[in-house]
Amino acid sequence: MHLHRLFTAIFILAVSTQLFSQNIIDASRLTGSINFDGRVDEPAWESIPTLGLKQQVPQFGQEPTERSEVRLAYDNDYLYISGKFFLSDSSYYRATTFKRDAMDGTTDYFGMVIDSYNDNENGLGFFTAPTGLRWDGTVFNDGQTDASMSLDWNTFWDAAATKTENGWEAEIRVPWASLRFQDTNGETVMGITSWWYVSAKNEVDIFPLIPLNWGGMSMWKPSQTQEFRFKGVYAKKPLYLTPYVLGGYQETHELDEGETVYLQDKDPKLEAGLDLKYSLTSNLTLDLTVNTDFAQVEADDQQVNLTRFSLFFPEKRQFFQERASIFDFSFENFNRLFYSRKIGINDDGDPVRIYGGARLQGRVNNHDIGFLNMQTEAPFDSLNSENFTVLRIRRQAFNQFSYLGGILTNRMDLNGNYNTAYGFDAIVRVVGDEYFSAKWVQSFENGKSNELLSLDPARIYLFWERRRYDGLAYNFVYSRAGEDWSPSIGFEERETFNNFQGKLSHGWLMGEDSKILRIQAFVKGFTVKDFITKKTQTAQIEPGFEMETKTGWGINASLLPTKEFVDESFELGDAEIPVGDYDFTQFTTTVYTPFGSLLGFFGVATVGSFYDGNLVSITMSPRYKVSSHFNLEGFYQFNKGEFSDRNQSFNSHLARIKLEYLMNTKFSASAFLQYNSLDEVFVPNARIRYNPKEGNDLYIVFNDLLNINRQRELPYLPVSDSRVVVVKYTYTFVL
Repeated sequence: MHLHRLFTAIFILAVSTQLFSQNIIDASRLTGSINFDGRVDEPAWESIPTLGLKQQVPQFGQEPTERSEVRLAYDNDYLYISGKFFLSDSSYYRATTFKRDAMDGTTDYFGMVIDSYNDNENGLGFFTAPTGLRWDGTVFNDGQTDASMSLDWNTFWDAAATKTENGWEAEIRVPWASLRFQDTNGETVMGITSWWYVSAKNEVDIFPLIPLNWGGMSMWKPSQTQEFRFKGVYAKKPLYLTPYVLGGYQETHELDEGETVYLQDKDPKLEAGLDLKYSLTSNLTLDLTVNTDFAQVEADDQQVNLTRFSLFFPEKRQFFQERASIFDFSFENFNRLFYSRKIGINDDGDPVRIYGGARLQGRVNNHDIGFLNMQTEAPFDSLNSENFTVLRIRRQAFNQFSYLGGILTNRMDLNGNYNTAYGFDAIVRVVGDEYFSAKWVQSFENGKSNELLSLDPARIYLFWERRRYDGLAYNFVYSRAGEDWSPSIGFEERETFNNFQGKLSHGWLMGEDSKILRIQAFVKGFTVKDFITKKTQTAQIEPGFEMETKTGWGINASLLPTKEFVDESFELGDAEIPVGDYDFTQFTTTVYTPFGSLLGFFGVATVGSFYDGNLVSITMSPRYKVSSHFNLEGFYQFNKGEFSDRNQSFNSHLARIKLEYLMNTKFSASAFLQYNSLDEVFVPNARIRYNPKEGNDLYIVFNDLLNINRQRELPYLPVSDSRVVVVKYTYTFVL
């Protein structure tokens, strides 16, 4: 079939697909007042009909084993959801943490996912627990994988919970001002899913009843929510003004010009800045920032790199979180055109001052719009101040599950050096669970030929998938990066390649009498070829399976035959991988205990050949829930590589331990210590946070980077590379 006929067929299928949504429910408006205290005992609640929760896990479709009463309501100012949870045995009561945004399976959870634009792709999660904690996060790309969620987004809302004689009760209220939505004469439709997670039983009771066809992310999918109609509701436009003041002390050590000694630089800090958030219209939100600071952001996890490619670290900074999916323009793996960590962080991982900037995002009719402009200090002394700009537009097309879009990025310094990229993308629901995605991008920069529509500075990405866990599922990817492709605000592992990927799987959702919840067998693989040298850089095929029991135990196992061509030698600790062709095979397995167990672990083991040697890699993540006030988490990874033919080897130990103390939902303290034997560093981090209400925060933060083996370089390394103590206070004025 000719290519144009293929695209024509896809278009016709997409347009002709008939979408049958659930009946829209008219949400109940409160007729009386509510005392927001976590007790669901007011007459106003009694008049609201309950939502009929059903078991999703472990016995799909059955009545819940514990009784609950969940109600959804609203008034002019808030969207409410409440729950009464009746436990047949007091031992089922689980209130094990006060932590904000805790992803902790040892505690019960209750709340909702809201598709406020009813776009079937993006959602906002609001959950609480018996301790009254607040968990909020975003879901994007219709919750395809765990990576389609972000816990770093926060907004203004409230939760309250109380313990009762027979269980517990909870209330959640979300201001309409915190939900971005479109109303027509005061009427709007939103998709909502609500569930109660019963930790002691590994049970999820949910409304509406969503099949497990998409695996563990099924409950998060905005496309599966129940539509509710709200009348007499208008989008609010408050102004949030958040100044901060910061005081602290930083001590660094840098080599002198002769590189003979490390000089100590003591830098006391006293700074102030301002963030502003305002809804220009009911759908467009503007964020402005001046002298932006992210001192309170938790330190990145240390990683050991066993590849020749750059490591990817997730974005944790709040300024970049709201509706971040609008700016998403991703390819295979972690590769993407826009990677926000390029702003305010240099290539060495050190912070770069952000003088200020603006961020606009929202929806106009069927169009998602995003705009970002930031000005930063020079990333290194030898360079100049830089400006970063991103413009993104997407719109629904063909059907409510399909999108067309365009993007423009630009990075420019004060000398006029620039890197600009434009691109177009499409995500089309062809029919049922069949989706087709396509992306075309070109980059231009000073000093290059910059030919429009040339393949040399271009990136191409084509992706077909069947989005299912059960039954037959598959995906196929073709990706290409030209020899002049250079996205300076993006993230790319490789250069100049053709990439083919594919996955074929079959999953089974087990029956009522089985102790197993789900099983999936799969085979996936990829090949990456440098189209200039004609060499296959990497080729891999991976057959395997995964299984999860109804009590929460899980195991994954796979075999990884791999072919690699190393065109430039690289180091792994004391060993070096020389240029050459390699064939090796590894076996990897993952085992995890039930998410709800108070004492549990997550473990991964990989053994087998590795380039021209052998590798043993073991990762363990134990956890112990001491009490609702104390939490202890650990992480240990051991890697041992041996290359006997070259008489080389390397050992690496990566360890993390984190202790948290939570007085209540407002005050917390954490100590975080990391050890990396390859870099020979200890990285201690401590943080105290007092958060009496959203937008009002006091942080005390300590960070350090300690050298273990100071004699490994001449001149001898300092004890501490960089030590920082910071006190930061922010207060939000709502105008």
